[in-house]
Amino acid sequence: MARKATKPTKTRTKRTREAAPAQPAKPVFRLGTWITLIVFAAVLGAAIYLNYNPIQTDEEAEAASTSEPAFLFDSTSLVTSIEVKPAEGETVRLERDEENAWVLTQPDESEADQGLAEAAASQVGALLITSEIEGEPEVFGLDQPAFVITVEFEDGTSGVLEVGSVTPTNSGYYVRMDDKMYIVSLDGIEALTNLVSSPPYLATATPEATEEPTSTSTPTLIPTAEATATPEATPTP
Repeated sequence: MARKATKPTKTRTKRTREAAPAQPAKPVFRLGTWITLIVFAAVLGAAIYLNYNPIQTDEEAEAASTSEPAFLFDSTSLVTSIEVKPAEGETVRLERDEENAWVLTQPDESEADQGLAEAAASQVGALLITSEIEGEPEVFGLDQPAFVITVEFEDGTSGVLEVGSVTPTNSGYYVRMDDKMYIVSLDGIEALTNLVSSPPYLATATPEATEEPTSTSTPTLIPTAEATATPEATPTP
């Protein structure tokens, strides 16, 4: 038998493909994403700020800029008595009598100058609070107050004000009232403490001096001695 011719087997050689160049990795967040995140953070921050700091309306801003100053006493209450007690010296006390006129009861009972007394009373409602302070009372001279001012009002209320040292800037006094300490305007306090050195006594009119009539003395006339005739000489016999 004839043998079948066998076909030569072809060996296939595998071609190794060259490795493709590595492509750069894509960024996780693109530029557009970053911009979106920044805008979102800005909006979130603005929302938080506005939540804790609401925008003031024009009316609220005007009210804040024109806030009324604070005073120690109510200026609408009628003052009926003022007592100023110094650490050294005599106490001065002013009161309104039954006819609503001011009189002095200390250190002496006397009529008061109505204008000066009313001016002092008006200063009670004008004691402007510059600021409220905290600290040890002795730092502000309030452990031994220089003055104790007691004020009574028509409605039955009263207040006791302790006056300490002058501030370093010489613009106010350290004071204490109802266990709170303040700095109060200088002029208002001194208008009250000056009552000790200058009580508002009613000035009595000094009578005008009357001129005494000038005494006119009548000159004394000295009589002139009359000339006596010289006797004639008698002839000698």
